Parts: sequence; structure tokens; C-alpha cells
Amino acid sequence: MSATVIVGAQWGDEGKGKITDILAETADAVVRYQGGSNAGHTVVVDGDEFKLHLIPSGILHEEALCIMASGTIIDPICMRDEIEALRERGVSCNNLRVSVNAHVIMPYHRLLDGLQEEARGHDSIGTTRRGIGPTYTDKTSRMPESIRMVDLLDDSRLRSLIEAQLAEKNVIIEHLYGGEPVTVDAVFDEIAPTLDVIRPHIADVRDDIRRVLEEGHLVLEGAQGTFLDLDYGTYPFVTSSHPVAGGACLGTGVGPTEIDEVIAIVKAYTTRVGAGSFPTELNDEAGERLRSRGYEFGTTTGRPRRCGWLDGVALRTASELNSATSIAITKLDVLDAEETIKIAVAYEINGKRYERMPENLDMLDHATPIYEEMPGWQQPLSEMSSPDEMPTEAWEYVQRIATLAECDIWGISVGPARAQTIML
Repeated sequence: MSATVIVGAQWGDEGKGKITDILAETADAVVRYQGGSNAGHTVVVDGDEFKLHLIPSGILHEEALCIMASGTIIDPICMRDEIEALRERGVSCNNLRVSVNAHVIMPYHRLLDGLQEEARGHDSIGTTRRGIGPTYTDKTSRMPESIRMVDLLDDSRLRSLIEAQLAEKNVIIEHLYGGEPVTVDAVFDEIAPTLDVIRPHIADVRDDIRRVLEEGHLVLEGAQGTFLDLDYGTYPFVTSSHPVAGGACLGTGVGPTEIDEVIAIVKAYTTRVGAGSFPTELNDEAGERLRSRGYEFGTTTGRPRRCGWLDGVALRTASELNSATSIAITKLDVLDAEETIKIAVAYEINGKRYERMPENLDMLDHATPIYEEMPGWQQPLSEMSSPDEMPTEAWEYVQRIATLAECDIWGISVGPARAQTIML
């Protein structure tokens, strides 16, 4: 009856996990549509913090199906570890389903990811080294030996596929990168202990998705963010899949006319992990304040995030690329102590004003942000539960963000807990 897409409007780390968790309370299914264990979603429930890298944020709501669709890639070791960790904390994971067609991250994919990054030296793109790129490379190159979740159901088939893949991978590992070749037994022995935990969750999920789409509420959860998209991000400093709203259709088989709502998640300032253009980055005390107050360190990598003022040009562009129907603003409370807040409303590049990101993204390296200044509110927002309680300055800042995004406000997060969300 309805389908809602959750998409990051920046470079990831916008707080999608919290918003997905809130929506999951009334959803019949939550579906991850792309990416793998390079994601990092943090959900806080009654003071307890759950850090998820692979399993969708909706897993904490056992009445909703929680699906990893065919557009995702699965690290069996990560999945086993997350399932066991959740079970130890009272989450059964009985509602978890993983598509038979999702491709599998193998140990040699992680090894290749690291070797490739090291070989690039100063030109490294800052991957998470989780094997994401090499796995998607195998998928898109249509390797007959590529391993999918269905292949984990048969030990003999799995071993033969590992052997076939290593015939090629070891040549690359040993002769191109100077690494040690990997044995079939070593790979199989690393994967085998995960199988009993994972196999009960492998399923043909297409019927589940179709049934919920026809009878209930489907939430489609993306990982990373718009400007890490393979086609629309700041290439080559991007991920290997499609975090944009269109990727939800590709990864799940839900048609574009069946999407009712696209909620773009935007942090009240801007952050980025790894290399790549970042026009509003602050390499000063203000940037350090944002990092410290927002605890801006990667959930997956632990790396400190680069921080800057809100990039309204990126937001406007992301809103259009995703056909956003509304925005959810997160971490507004991080700005509580700021006397003055800046928003980039345009770029100047080679003497020309740009109000949307140029398609030639190399131009971003020469972009000078054109800032608009707004007064801060300098009081805590974390206990506020409605717009009427918010200081005038905070509400005006929120309204300015919505104007730049050219869409309505779905909600405002003023703290990490579920309850610290002002719903509109």
C-alpha cells in the first residue's frame, strides 16, 4: 500500500539509522537496498546503543520483516557476528531475511581491497577495506564463479566456487601486489563457522517484498549518501553502488511508480570521511568543535570525520537527484553553543555563481562557498519536543534548510535517543 525510501542527502553519516528505526515502529518490512558492511548505523533505545554495519536498523522491531535485498552484498563473518551480538542483547533476529541473489564478500575480497589501497599510496580513495569494491567488481564483471548467498547452502558447491575464484585472485594477489596466495582450505575454514547461523535467514525475498508492498508499509533503507553514489557522487571518491533513491528500485525490484515518499536525511552541518572534494570543510576551531560536540568518528572505521558548515548547494542538488518529498534534519543540537552559524547557499567557481553542484565534479576542487550567516540560539534543544518550544533562531535555521532543499520537513532530531525527535 505504501513505500518510503530513506536516503542520505550528503556524504553519508547523516543519521539514517535513527530515522529508519523510528519508521520501523509502524512498518511491515524494512529493506536494505544496497551496500554492505561498509555502512555504520547507530540506534539508541532506552539508553542502550546499537551499532549496526550490515543488518538493517529495523531489526530492533521484531514485528517487522527485516530484509537484505539482492542489491546488497553480504560479509558472512560480519553477519554472523552481528546476529550473535544482537541475540546476546535479547534481539532474536527471527525476522531477518537475506536474498538468495545477494553477492557474498569473501576473505580474499577484503585482502584485495587492502592491497589495492596500499598500492595507490597517496592516491588512495579511502575505502573502508571491507571488500566492497572487489565484490561489486566481480558482480558487474559477470564472473560465473561469483558467490551469492544461495551458494552458501551447499558446502560442495561453495568449495568449488572458492577454488575457481582463487585460480584468478591468487594471480592478482601474488604477481600484481606481491601478496601471499590464499588457499581454498583457509577461505572455506574461515567461512564454514558462519554457515549454521546464516543459512536459516537465506530466502527468496521477492514475494515478501511484493506482499508487503501490496498490503502494508515498506521502508527501503539506503546506506552511505547521495554524493557517494557511483554515478552521481564525487567520483572516484565514492562507493561501488547506488545510495540514491533510484538505487532502491534497482536493489529491491520495487518499481519507481510504487514509491510514495522519499525522506532525505540531512545533518544540520556537513561531514565527510576519507578523501574527495568538500567545499565547506573547516580546518579550524569551528570544525574541531563540530567534530567534538557531534562525536564525529566513523561507526565502521573509527576515523575522524571531516567537518564543515551545512552545504546548501549539495543539499539542493541531492533533493533534486532523489526527488525528495521531505527532509529529516539530524544533530541540530550539536549547533547549540554556536554564536553564529553559516550555510553555503552557492559556490563561486572561476568567477561564476553555482547554486547546484556542477556535473563536472572536478570543478568542486576550485569552489569557494558563498555563505549566509544566521544567529545561533545558544541554548540546549535536547529536551524540546515540539517546534513551539524551539528558540526562534533554531526554527528559522530549520526553515532555511527546508527552503534550500525545496521540500517539507519530516522531523528534527535533537539528540541520539528515539524520543529526542521533534515530529512534524
